[in-house]
Amino acid sequence: MTESKESASGPPVVELKISREHGLLLCFSGSWVTGSRLPPVEGLLGELPGSPGGQLRFDTTSIARWDSRFVTWIMRVLEAVEELGLPVRYEGLPSGVQGLIRLARAVPERADAKRTDRSSGLLSSVGHQVYDALEQAGQLLSFLGEVSIAFGRLLLGRARFPRSDFFLFIQQTGVNALPIVALISLLVGLILAFIGAQQLAMFGAQIYVANLVAVGMVREMGAMMAAIIMAGRTGAAFSAQLGTMQVNEELDAFRTLGISPVEYLVLPRMLALVLMMPLLCVFADLLGILGGMAVGVTLFDISFTQYLEQTRHSIDLMDIAVGMVKSLVFAVLIAVSGCLKGIQCGRSASAVGEATTSAVVMAIVAIVVSDAIMTLITNALGV
Repeated sequence: MTESKESASGPPVVELKISREHGLLLCFSGSWVTGSRLPPVEGLLGELPGSPGGQLRFDTTSIARWDSRFVTWIMRVLEAVEELGLPVRYEGLPSGVQGLIRLARAVPERADAKRTDRSSGLLSSVGHQVYDALEQAGQLLSFLGEVSIAFGRLLLGRARFPRSDFFLFIQQTGVNALPIVALISLLVGLILAFIGAQQLAMFGAQIYVANLVAVGMVREMGAMMAAIIMAGRTGAAFSAQLGTMQVNEELDAFRTLGISPVEYLVLPRMLALVLMMPLLCVFADLLGILGGMAVGVTLFDISFTQYLEQTRHSIDLMDIAVGMVKSLVFAVLIAVSGCLKGIQCGRSASAVGEATTSAVVMAIVAIVVSDAIMTLITNALGV
């Protein structure tokens, strides 16, 4: 927006006049447009008295032209003057400038629009982190409570969720995950057998590589590797799906209709993963043992029958049960992490990416920590 007057165009000039009776008067002249070198605002602000009296007035009768740069310059002056508590009279400004200033004042500035370089102290940072941790713990407990209520309604036959989606989630978390679980488990079995056999061969005990692979896969690695794969595959998918629904305000629509998003969306996903994880764990155990067998038979002169016999004697039903219990715990942790981060997602595309990343990290950390705790418990109980 530009206004022009009959006076000759010249460089932009501002003069500050101070009067004890009338206060401050800013007199403008010249052309205040883009391309002109405007006077620095800091220089003018340095001339302002500490406690001026009266009010701030403007004289723009000598301005030839102005554009948005002039409005921005005036706004910076107004911010400094208002901090001094000096009232402002806008009558001396062009009508277009007054309208733009009113428009700018009518729309409040976003809280996060302006960059701040303030560095908080140590105690402040610790306090904020503790507060955030407590808030996240509260949200987690609230989410677990909603999930528990949804499971209770399921046991009573009152849960509402689409059965077709439930079977689709079973396919996605079960059958569709078999190829990647098979590949990773087979390679893990190969690695365990090769490393273990190299060390055992130094003592002529390479036959016990079968025991090493069988116990390691059944009790630990089978369940953990399947869980880590599902955390990166299914947990991320859950978070992205729910996060996208949050961005599209579909979760708000469910709540408006009186439908619990936890019951309608989270419950079928969690049930499908809990049902499929033990089966994936057994599948991973078998593929890991098969990978160890391939190494033992081909590289260390262990016969097929010897390997199977050693494997059969090294594990029992209790070992298998320990691995399956761990897989159930891992399934709950993955589903909770993915769904929780998805529901907590912000309302932007970048927030969906952040929620997905956070869900995977949270799930993997929870898997490793819970596995360590359960391993200590089983060792203490002699299981």
